[in-house]
Amino acid sequence: MKKALYVLTVISIMMFMANDTQAQRKKNKNKAATETTNLKTFQDSVSYAYGFLIGKQMKEMGEVNHEVVKIGLDDQFSNKPILTESEAQDLMTQSRLRKEEMERKKQEEVGAANIAKNKEFLAANIKKKGVKATTSGLQYKVLKPASGARPVAKNKVKVHYEGRLLDGTVFDSSYKRGKAATFGLNQVIKGWTEGLQLMETGAKYQFYIPAALAYGVRGQRGIPSNSLLIFDVELLEIVK
Repeated sequence: MKKALYVLTVISIMMFMANDTQAQRKKNKNKAATETTNLKTFQDSVSYAYGFLIGKQMKEMGEVNHEVVKIGLDDQFSNKPILTESEAQDLMTQSRLRKEEMERKKQEEVGAANIAKNKEFLAANIKKKGVKATTSGLQYKVLKPASGARPVAKNKVKVHYEGRLLDGTVFDSSYKRGKAATFGLNQVIKGWTEGLQLMETGAKYQFYIPAALAYGVRGQRGIPSNSLLIFDVELLEIVK
């Protein structure tokens, strides 16, 4: 409800700015097109900013015909709407639910496709030289051995890492940020909690983490549903 009221408020603001813009365009109808878009005053700039940002929000909402939006704006200011406020709010709610359902179906399709890709990849990967697997399904490869101490689940560790999807997309990297990460082993995904306990301090491993040991069906920002994750991890220190 709050979201619907917010959108309606935004639309009302846009209508006011649209009417102002329309009047200005009528005054300048004999001028060149480039002159009609000049922002001559601070208020012109603010007005344009409102329209630009509101338009961006409306595009992100989807299912928005901006020409029909203009009609709605005019109807509101001329007091001749064809919908009541309650009907308008209901439509906004239906639009939101419709979009959520479409996103859910898309996520399911992506997730199903990823399960098949993951299974194929892991079956081939375990046959590669140096790749091992645990009983949970986690696969790993030692990139650089070491002889330091191993952490346990209750420890806090300092690491450098890079995470990639199967297609090679890098979704996170402490190397790119130029700063190692510190965290508790019991505060991360299962694949990390298990995998880093296999490592000696100073070692570098590559982990192939099935979705069930990562973010699963829900995924994460930049990580689609049921994604298998590949991490290069360098264990720098067990933080005391």
